[in-house]
Amino acid sequence: MFRVSNFVVGLANTLVMLVGASAIGYSIYMFVHQGVTDCESAIRIPLLTTGLILFLVSLLGVIGSCFKENVAMVSYLIILFSGIVALMVFSIFLFFVTNKGAGRVVSGRGYKEYRTVDFSTWLNGFVGGKRWVGIRSCLAEANVCDDLSDGRVSQIADAFYHKNLSPIQSGCCKPPSDCNFVFRNATFWIPPTKNETAVAADNGDCGTWSNVQTELCFNCNACKAGVLANIREKWRNLLVFNICLLILLITVYSCGCCARRNNRTARKSDSV
Repeated sequence: MFRVSNFVVGLANTLVMLVGASAIGYSIYMFVHQGVTDCESAIRIPLLTTGLILFLVSLLGVIGSCFKENVAMVSYLIILFSGIVALMVFSIFLFFVTNKGAGRVVSGRGYKEYRTVDFSTWLNGFVGGKRWVGIRSCLAEANVCDDLSDGRVSQIADAFYHKNLSPIQSGCCKPPSDCNFVFRNATFWIPPTKNETAVAADNGDCGTWSNVQTELCFNCNACKAGVLANIREKWRNLLVFNICLLILLITVYSCGCCARRNNRTARKSDSV
């Protein structure tokens, strides 16, 4: 049992050290590289911090398991146990804040449309106030609507209406369906005539839409809702990842407890 538990802890932490070192290296690259966009630069400090934490904690695990240093192993186990508890709390939190937010099916359309009111109040905080200015800039930099500018989808209304758009494309690259705009191409729409009861009175996005290709519906609430739907989807995937990670961490923690006991036994044998 001595060899198995110490080997498992040592191997797992060596792999995590490599991940941490990669994160540190990439964050340093973004600090010194001039071609990094504003959106990419926003993750430099979080990425560097995460990489340093992973590297240092894993180093404790390697020292404790491979060099039989009991102080390092105890410190590692305390940190790991705290991480397991924090991850459990975070996963429960993720479940509740992402429990709302299903898209609205539009008749005769292959895509869904989203509203900010369908998402939790906490999630809506991500697209409120000055935060939206930065997000909107990132959407423009990422050219999220470029995929709609080529081929049949761009020029043929029926092909566009039956395309499975992403939440961000649905909210940011076209006007809402209840505005009844006339399709000219995927990112150019004609407002209805005054004689038509076309514009929903309670939908301010109808007047916000712009055919300027750098604006489109980036100022619309529908675009904010599309971003929230994308965040929700990513976080639901993160929730699944967290559950798998919890299982792995609990396994490593159990092996670490065995390795700590083995270290104490080995030291007693050496002293005798």
